[in-house]
Amino acid sequence: MNYTTLGKTKIKVSRLCFGTLTLGPLQAGLTVEAGSAVLARAIEHGVNFCDTAQLYETYPYIKRAIELTRKHDLVISSKTYAYSRKQAIQAVEEARQAIGRDYIDIFLLHEQESALTLDGHKQALEYLYECKQKGIVKAVGASMHHVAAVKAAGQKGLDVIHPLMNMTGLGVADGSIAEMEYAVKSAYGLGCGAYAMKALGGGNLFKQAGACLEYILGLDFIDSIAVGMQSAGEVDANAGFFETGAFCVESERILAGKARRLHIESWCGGCGECAVRCGQKALNVKGQKASCIHERCILCGYCSTACKSFAIKVV
Repeated sequence: MNYTTLGKTKIKVSRLCFGTLTLGPLQAGLTVEAGSAVLARAIEHGVNFCDTAQLYETYPYIKRAIELTRKHDLVISSKTYAYSRKQAIQAVEEARQAIGRDYIDIFLLHEQESALTLDGHKQALEYLYECKQKGIVKAVGASMHHVAAVKAAGQKGLDVIHPLMNMTGLGVADGSIAEMEYAVKSAYGLGCGAYAMKALGGGNLFKQAGACLEYILGLDFIDSIAVGMQSAGEVDANAGFFETGAFCVESERILAGKARRLHIESWCGGCGECAVRCGQKALNVKGQKASCIHERCILCGYCSTACKSFAIKVV
């Protein structure tokens, strides 16, 4: 496995980051034992970096994987939607207690859209920087699907950015992939470490997985790539690619057969809350039931958190 330093943070990370969203209740819904075994498999391949969030409910998976591998120095990046100081305190303490560590390496504001949203989360951001001064957090930043948020993060001097990037631009909310590239490169030049998300378009680009990963790995302003994985086979396939630069025949077969989709159950009542939650505008309500515009959907699963009927899931 290849490693690099995340911007100016001095945090050494593997080029492959394990995105834990896919393990938990928003997607695969694996048991803690099954999901932690998948993460442990990645750690055995040399992956030392994982991405999570307060929303994902995957802290127990990470804790168990650390117990299984004894990899106590696993680099963990979490995210929170907190905008007040009180909410930020709760978010940091939840992560520390649930994972069983005194510190969290990286803490990000989740899904920022612009300078205005960053300003709206000022209290939370200030608290995260206080945590950094105390050593509770090593680096502070933001995740984003918006070009405007990348620009703002660079201008505000955040330590780390976690932008949505893939070769088609699928999911970039306010511009083209060329505009996103330029914004990330500029922020990187200002000192922000950068690790990309949705390199495979949330699974929509599985059939082009090799080309997608080659594209991101070819960008000298991206330090690491978060990839969601749900099985040992997927881990072996992706780790092999990052180690050799190519998928073996068996790996290509595994990935080709793993296409995912957003599933809406028959009991959906058509309240429309999922459509409000969707930042990609991929959901609407027709005939008193939600429907998905699949070409817009990036399979993040965030819409499911707005569904009181538990009718939505990535499968």
